[in-house]
Amino acid sequence: MKIAVIGATGLVGNATVQELASRGHEVTAFARNVDKVFQAGNVKAVKADVNAADFAEALKGFDAVVSAFNAGWENPNLAADFAKGAAAINEAAKAAEVPYLLVVGGAGSLNVAPGLQLVDTPDFPAEVYPAANAARNLLNDLRARRDVNWAFVSPAAMFAVNPVRFERSGKYRLGKDDVLLNVGGAPADISAADLACAIADDVEQKAHLFERFTVAEV
Repeated sequence: MKIAVIGATGLVGNATVQELASRGHEVTAFARNVDKVFQAGNVKAVKADVNAADFAEALKGFDAVVSAFNAGWENPNLAADFAKGAAAINEAAKAAEVPYLLVVGGAGSLNVAPGLQLVDTPDFPAEVYPAANAARNLLNDLRARRDVNWAFVSPAAMFAVNPVRFERSGKYRLGKDDVLLNVGGAPADISAADLACAIADDVEQKAHLFERFTVAEV
């Protein structure tokens, strides 16, 4: 398959590029800094600005697109820039008639109880709230749309909260809108490599069109 990854040098994007490349896919890695893109014979690094007027042209011809777009955790305008960039990606995917756009979002919009999302719990970090809320707004916008062939994945709640792990087991659990728990009843985690495995499996199968899903370690 011909698959594009937006945000290809970030934590999730880089792991996804490596997983897709290892499976033999033809990967186009969109990044602001192409020097940091994982190198392989079937990976093409392309410098890209998602807000550029011609970005839709860059998305034409792919079997699937993974958006691991992040406006930069050190960016003081992270939430606003994320919202702007994510909206631009959606419109570009619409114009390019992308068959399957898998958006990598956050865990904040997952339910911890009926009517209560993680981002709205009292202990949710205040400094993370603006970006998490922007990702929730993105999901809400996508849920109302059928002019973009979207899917949305929320990593396990403790992903990138706990120290990030990179080992690959190739195994994971799937859920929908609720926080997945570990055997002790606490919110679960997942390694970056296993999250990438789940992402690759999903785009190969186009398994969650017009749906949000979540993944966690087994």
